[in-house]
Amino acid sequence: MEKGQDEFYMLEAFQEAQSGISTGHGGPFGCVIVRDGQMVGRGHNEVLLSNDPTAHAEVVAIRDACKALGQYHLSGCTVYATCEPCPMCLGAIYWAQPARLVFACTREDAAAIGFNDALIYQELTLPLETRLLPSIHLPVPEIEAFMKHWQGTLY
Repeated sequence: MEKGQDEFYMLEAFQEAQSGISTGHGGPFGCVIVRDGQMVGRGHNEVLLSNDPTAHAEVVAIRDACKALGQYHLSGCTVYATCEPCPMCLGAIYWAQPARLVFACTREDAAAIGFNDALIYQELTLPLETRLLPSIHLPVPEIEAFMKHWQGTLY
């Protein structure tokens, strides 16, 4: 995509961020999703509006785009985010499988204004037993069998 088009859609994401701030919905983040030159999804941070810690701009925009497209993936799409996605949003973006991700501010810029995700990035690399959040692997044979049965129904 041409640099001018990337800047155009990034400014659309910025307008989303401004909208979220002006309405008190959440932090200063916005996102738009584009496919074939058309915006198919948009969102801003809605954590305060919905009391939902997962209602980040990227997640809101992914949900909006997938609903509009009638599918659970964003193949052929570009995600424009006003800031480098946090680990949760980056995971959601990878699951959605867009063609590209374009962001304006970095995670360091976000940390400088109080949105520091460094702990989460660090925790993801640690073994379960050393994480700050106690995390216990509890194998349950019935659940394992259920998962294997589900896999068998796919083919």
